[in-house]
Amino acid sequence: MASLLPLLRFSNTSRTPATSALRLESPVAQFLCPWIQTRGAKTTKASRPGPSAAAKAKDRKQAKRRKKYTTYKTEDLKKAQQYSLCDAMRYIRAVEVGKPPQGPKYDLHVHFKTKRDGATIRGQMKLPHTVKTDIKVCVICPPDSKDAMNARAAGAVLVGEEDIFETLKSGKIDFDRCIAQPGSMQKVTQAGLPRILGPKGLMPSPKLGTVVEDVGHAVSNLMGGSIYRERQGVVRMAVGQMGFTPDQLRANIQAFIQQIRKEAGAISENIAKEIHEVVLSSTHSPGFSLNGEFKSQDSPSPQALSV
Repeated sequence: MASLLPLLRFSNTSRTPATSALRLESPVAQFLCPWIQTRGAKTTKASRPGPSAAAKAKDRKQAKRRKKYTTYKTEDLKKAQQYSLCDAMRYIRAVEVGKPPQGPKYDLHVHFKTKRDGATIRGQMKLPHTVKTDIKVCVICPPDSKDAMNARAAGAVLVGEEDIFETLKSGKIDFDRCIAQPGSMQKVTQAGLPRILGPKGLMPSPKLGTVVEDVGHAVSNLMGGSIYRERQGVVRMAVGQMGFTPDQLRANIQAFIQQIRKEAGAISENIAKEIHEVVLSSTHSPGFSLNGEFKSQDSPSPQALSV
């Protein structure tokens, strides 16, 4: 290393910014100290090639995919095959052949043309022909009151306050609907039931009609009623049993569509909700888009579908 020292010569002039810098006058010194720049040397910025036309086209395509849609996607019904109610029932019953009549259910899916961030539809109604007959109802109210007696007489399986709270906190939920009186809602909140019942869709709500004074009458309505709620622009609800006749199923579908239109019109004048498509399916079958007709020329007779 001592033999290399004479190759490095430092300036002995006064300390100024121009003369105090280290000067390299040997190729060996430049090799050993590449980080030191020789006086007068100019640096050039390496030119980087720009993106190719294919890369730009790919970026534009990805940006188009990331475009945020303000409404839910709907299919073009002009290209879709649609069925009358009797035709859809014939194909669904063929899929469900061999199943018990009380097991599979007819489900109706109502697709909306609506905004993604708009208000949603939810509620409950009692159809002309009852679909579910084995609903278990829980009523939260003072256990020794007259309303509690009416709720038990109407068919409620659980009635009370503190006993129900302890049962729910233990993780046991053995009911399908929950009703509460307004005077008991504060106790429900203090007991922490919203965290238990909310994720399961069982939390009593005034909008759903499950926070009422007359709990006995509400239990009677719920025993044959159904709850519906819009999710991602679609409202789905069971509208019939597999043993229903075409006339019974048509009556339930018409009542459900009327209720949905009423709810959609009551939301707001600024939020448009238009029914785009109605699809009928069952527990195990695919969906069949309905064209609004009861039967076609090739449909089986309603009597044949009533067996």
